Amino acid sequence: MNDRHDILPAGRHAPRWHTILGWITLLAFVGAQATGFAISAPDRDMGHLQKIMYVHVPAAWMAMIAFFVVFIVSLIYLWRRDERYDLLAAAAAEVGVVLTALTLALGSIWGRATWGIWWTWDPRLTTTAILLVIYAGYLALRAFAEEPERRARWSAAVGILGFLNVPIVYMSVRWWRTIHQVQSSPSTVDSAYVLGLRLNAIAFLLLFLYLLAIRYHASRAERVAEARLEEAALMGGIHV
Repeated sequence: MNDRHDILPAGRHAPRWHTILGWITLLAFVGAQATGFAISAPDRDMGHLQKIMYVHVPAAWMAMIAFFVVFIVSLIYLWRRDERYDLLAAAAAEVGVVLTALTLALGSIWGRATWGIWWTWDPRLTTTAILLVIYAGYLALRAFAEEPERRARWSAAVGILGFLNVPIVYMSVRWWRTIHQVQSSPSTVDSAYVLGLRLNAIAFLLLFLYLLAIRYHASRAERVAEARLEEAALMGGIHV
């Protein structure tokens, strides 16, 4: 494993491009939402509530991308044993958990208007809830495992195995009888919603990259701080 002291230079602040990306993301969200509401008429049955799709669907897409990142960099960690990949996987998992929770919350609101119920054990909803539990467990494991290398190995295993549920979530509406509609995409929705959906997908991609970058940077800074505390304790600078 690489020397943890070399992960992040002392006193280094977040790169300037983080701030720039944050502003770009904010402007993209405002523009995408404004465009979506301006160019698409209210749905006949649900009115403007139909436009929750502009957030619900891209959030689900980005959650799956986040867990794919966890899968890939976990494999790379097991191959390279480089702590940076472990920290990147953890950052992606955190973002993925937040986006999955947002997906379920917005889906419940949409389901209440569409199905007349906040929650039902539909295959798509159930497998998505399981996905949330898996990666929440991934984060809990990282919190309880204290030894860094062991934590990284265990986390990589969970991150890789947990990803097996992602294609199940995606295909659940086709494999089983379900009240959930088939996967939403520009090819399956009304043409009036296509541009708004595409723009919001771009906005959510920018949000994912922004959150991933700032959380990864924070994790690297935390590891440097931990390493310095350990070094100080070993040198007698801290008396436990």
